[in-house]
Amino acid sequence: MQPIMINPHPIVEVDGLKSQQMALNNVHKQYTVSNPRSLEAYNRSCEVMPGANTRTSIHASPFPLTIERGQSACLYDVDGHEYLDFLGEFSAGVYGHSSPVIKEAIVQALEKGWNFGTKNMYEDQLARSLVRRYSNSMDLIRFCNSGTEANLMALGAAMNFTGKKNILVFANGYHGSTMLFLNGAMKHTMNAPYGFIIAPYNDIAGTDSVVSELPPNSLAAILVEPMQVSGGCTPGTIDFLRHLRELATTEKALLIFDEIMTSRLDYGGLQVTLGIKPDITTIGKWAGGGMSFGAFGGRREIIEWFHPRSGKLAHAGTFNNNIITMAAGVAGNAIMTEERLTELNALGSNFMAAIAKTIETRLSVSNGSKMQPKIFVTGRGSLFAIRFSGPEGEILRELFYHHLLTNGIFIASRGFLALTLENTEAHCTRLLGVIEDFIAKHESALL
Repeated sequence: MQPIMINPHPIVEVDGLKSQQMALNNVHKQYTVSNPRSLEAYNRSCEVMPGANTRTSIHASPFPLTIERGQSACLYDVDGHEYLDFLGEFSAGVYGHSSPVIKEAIVQALEKGWNFGTKNMYEDQLARSLVRRYSNSMDLIRFCNSGTEANLMALGAAMNFTGKKNILVFANGYHGSTMLFLNGAMKHTMNAPYGFIIAPYNDIAGTDSVVSELPPNSLAAILVEPMQVSGGCTPGTIDFLRHLRELATTEKALLIFDEIMTSRLDYGGLQVTLGIKPDITTIGKWAGGGMSFGAFGGRREIIEWFHPRSGKLAHAGTFNNNIITMAAGVAGNAIMTEERLTELNALGSNFMAAIAKTIETRLSVSNGSKMQPKIFVTGRGSLFAIRFSGPEGEILRELFYHHLLTNGIFIASRGFLALTLENTEAHCTRLLGVIEDFIAKHESALL
């Protein structure tokens, strides 16, 4: 197979875009020169995997870096570059890359063997820890292997419990690889063939209008993220989310909070901050110690349907209680005390405010401009995104991503950041300076 060559993007023949596209082409060329081993790894992997990976979200143009190892808050690629990690494995890696506590827990567990085919000593410990943490809405809990699975199981439970089929979801939402509603994300869909009804997020009137068009008494569940993380870290307004609670009660439907990622924004999840009690909550990622993990829990009368003696719902999964995740999860939840979680989210909130202030200072005050800058930050606590608007938005986002890489900072190519327990105020100060340099370099394009 011939190596895949990296060609520059064609220059867009539109005034105002042309120079930015030329700049991006040059950045891609330099990136290719600076990362020959990552390019080699990419070309080699393309022989056996479409796009050289099995995970669409980690693709980056012109090709993704290949990481060789991680240590604490840093990543090291195959070309020998060091990066300060602000992605934290899209929130799953909140403990950093080498927690000695989690490592010891896994090693000790593996010394006793694995793949038992029955209960093990760790799953009860993890279940108790998580039910205590999410006691606002969880009486009972079930484990699975991913957030996708957790949401699928929650929806299955809701449809069976209510005897109805329609599921209300929201534009720009993401609930896993089979429940993706991001605007214009793909021409085709891999979504599960459920009765999804899509309403506008943070729009009470628009949501009520959509529901009013449904047949009476046909809504089984409302599935919502209290903050749309993959959809740009857009927080749900408290009025909107409270309305969904009322709507679910009125419609005799179940309110499902997808807290796969937002569960780290408060000790009991973002629902505690908001003062809202869903019927089912789904969690994942970091709660399994950074290993493959998902879970769903809720009101006793719903989750008890999974009791084998009930004869109602079956829920299989060879690795639902796998030793590595169970042991890592127990250790990780012990690390993630309420105090440490509060400190992490305070660090994120302060950092996000500092970014917003830098944008305002550089692009509004100093220029005397009343126009909204084309760079802005959205999110809550330790989860946020640096975003771009306007016709040049996509190009500016790529330029920003590569600017950070050049300066030894690693985030998601879409601009998403998830702080870890290893990130410090000094790290944030360093990144803030790199962001300020980017704004100075592209000031005219960002206004």
